[in-house]
Amino acid sequence: MAQNQKSESALLNKVWGIAAVLAAAGVGFTDYITQLTYILFLKMDDEKESLGLESYLPEGSKWKDLCELSGTDLVEKYEEILKELSETEGLIGTIFTRATNKIDRPVLLKKVIDMVSEDNWYMMEGDLKGAIYEDILERNGQDKKSGAGQYFTPRALISAIVDVIDPKINETVADPCCGTGGFLLAAYEHMRTQSKDVEKQKFLKNNALFGADNTSLVVTLASMNLYLHDIGVKKSPIKYQDSLVDTSDQLYQVVMTNPPFGTRPQGSVEVAANRPEFVKTSDNQVNFLQHIMSIVKTGGRVGVVLPDSVLTDGGSTKQVRDKLMKDYNLHTILRLPTGIFYANGVKTNVLFFDKGEPTKDIWVYDYRTGVKHTMATKPMTRADLQEFVDCYCSGHMQDRRQTYSEENPNGRWRRYTEEEVKAREDLNFKWLDFTEEDNRSVNEILTEMQQEADGIAEVVAKLKSLLGGIKL
Repeated sequence: MAQNQKSESALLNKVWGIAAVLAAAGVGFTDYITQLTYILFLKMDDEKESLGLESYLPEGSKWKDLCELSGTDLVEKYEEILKELSETEGLIGTIFTRATNKIDRPVLLKKVIDMVSEDNWYMMEGDLKGAIYEDILERNGQDKKSGAGQYFTPRALISAIVDVIDPKINETVADPCCGTGGFLLAAYEHMRTQSKDVEKQKFLKNNALFGADNTSLVVTLASMNLYLHDIGVKKSPIKYQDSLVDTSDQLYQVVMTNPPFGTRPQGSVEVAANRPEFVKTSDNQVNFLQHIMSIVKTGGRVGVVLPDSVLTDGGSTKQVRDKLMKDYNLHTILRLPTGIFYANGVKTNVLFFDKGEPTKDIWVYDYRTGVKHTMATKPMTRADLQEFVDCYCSGHMQDRRQTYSEENPNGRWRRYTEEEVKAREDLNFKWLDFTEEDNRSVNEILTEMQQEADGIAEVVAKLKSLLGGIKL
């Protein structure tokens, strides 16, 4: 274990060292990680072939065709390889989706290749190389300049959602806007320890997971992330597609996701044109909610991160919300604090619902009121969400007990009955109040202000006396 930790630390130091060199030369961190992904895959394929295993790559587009070159020959050959592999089917085509070179200075490209060549990556333990890549993705997600945070959901939140949804090793799990694959990877780690049966493990690695994204960069990072964890080694479970215009009839038993918020980018295909069964709206989050509702199997389970507007807005949003309540059991809402995502101030929730029965009681855990996090100085940890996980009672929801009561009005876990829910116009449940009342009179406040002012004046006078005639 200590050796693994040492190796991980040493490799990460290398990765960040090269990142610093490239950044100084104007190569962005996200571009660097993408190129590192391509080069790393070429090196690992070469290592496989040296062990007598089948290579995935066509002749002329392998590590050996690249590593001895330098100067403009190196750049030209690298770009030729990327072009050919981006046009290939299967796993290769997925990892090299729309691949282009972003390191056009030969000396810098050579640095990255030399760094990768110094280690044997293929034989490295899956947990170790996977952990290294996850760390790279996490740091990239925290880089505000790159904008990559929009593809990254805090791992603490993902872990809590996976724990309460509790996907089983024989179930299918989907994330229709998968980012770098965090939900799918966490689901895999949760499921793989449930059985040692060879067929179940084979199903888990090759058929259980599905992810999609409409950004080529993200598809590359997600597919490589899973590949380094030995998932989908022949055919990636990640697809390059716009899920909102996908009309396949594939259904899943579990859906966990954090969809993009806001409106559809200009130039995108209109959702309603492809999905006439949807309530027409320009809101991404509402369209994704409808899509999620359409791909989960009857009896299936969903955990989805959505903004407050989905719970409060009228019009088309309310129509979708009403359909959700009628045909799905929205049994739990986790209210999240601001400061845990890349976009500051966004108020979000996790909605947990099952398909097949109407909503009755709704249980709400308020982890927002009185809670403050920042991604830099006070990030949310998995321990912060443990009380919610305990209260959720996954697998035995009949044992749920409120922490809220008349005696404890600031309990964070509260049940709203079916009657209370029906009487409301929206689902924005708020009851906690941690504000302290100020019962002082105006005279008392003025007196305290005068005392503070007198104290400051006294300190200033002492400082002047101590300084004497010193010129400052």
